[in-house]
Amino acid sequence: MNENIDEHIIEAVGRARITIRNGKVVAVERAVIKECPLAKRFMYPVREMTADEIKKNIEKRIDDFGMCTPKRRVLSDDDFVLFGASELLNSALAAGIIDCAVLACDGAGTVIAANPALIQGIGGKISGLVKTTAYPEVIERITENGGHVVFSDGRLDAFSGCRKAYELGYKKVAVTVALVADAEKIRAAYPDAVILCVHTTGHGRENAEKLADTCDLIFACASASIREVAGSRALVQGGTGVPVFAMTQKGKEIILEKIRTTKMQVVIKGNRLPMNLGSEPEPLV
Repeated sequence: MNENIDEHIIEAVGRARITIRNGKVVAVERAVIKECPLAKRFMYPVREMTADEIKKNIEKRIDDFGMCTPKRRVLSDDDFVLFGASELLNSALAAGIIDCAVLACDGAGTVIAANPALIQGIGGKISGLVKTTAYPEVIERITENGGHVVFSDGRLDAFSGCRKAYELGYKKVAVTVALVADAEKIRAAYPDAVILCVHTTGHGRENAEKLADTCDLIFACASASIREVAGSRALVQGGTGVPVFAMTQKGKEIILEKIRTTKMQVVIKGNRLPMNLGSEPEPLV
């Protein structure tokens, strides 16, 4: 990467591809869906998937916590959603189900975190990171809070992050992935790793089958095939509008641990999966 280029690419808010340079949103491509119940509940809600609304949401994130800038705040103790990836990882870490998480972080790249506030600060406020520029200030903040940045150049490589976590002595490693190839490679090399697949909008049936065979937890996002394939095979479903499916006993344990420790009211019901209460992204793709 050219050292003079300060560029980040994320896919968020209906999987619109967004480019940020020097702290400014410079491009917003069209979202692939028209409506998302989760986006309506954001701290900065997006009710219509227009370029202007999406841009405003991203600009507010930049202003609020320095997303994709050297000012990026990396700690948080807020639970944004009950069954979000970072929220599930936090409760799993507290319970000793995992001892670290490998995450993608804007401004740093591939990160190994064993601090609950760091996991939430990194993962709770961003999704779909495609490319990032590393900042020494952000890397220093992560390191000061017990995290390990795998590459100095902001590279995103879940497999290498997982390998490094085991090299550092962690025994119960969780890792978030978005690509089927990453999930399969990690599972083959590290059978005991806890694999969470995120950012699944657009995955078709073939990918859904492979992910269902490989992952512990799969977040359905706006994928019709994930709901059909993973949902029908899941042991537990967390949430309904944008659900997460536990495909293994370990995944089930993580969802149930979150239910055990939450202060929120929860309905538990035996039911054929997937279960839909009528509030899903529109359209499913």
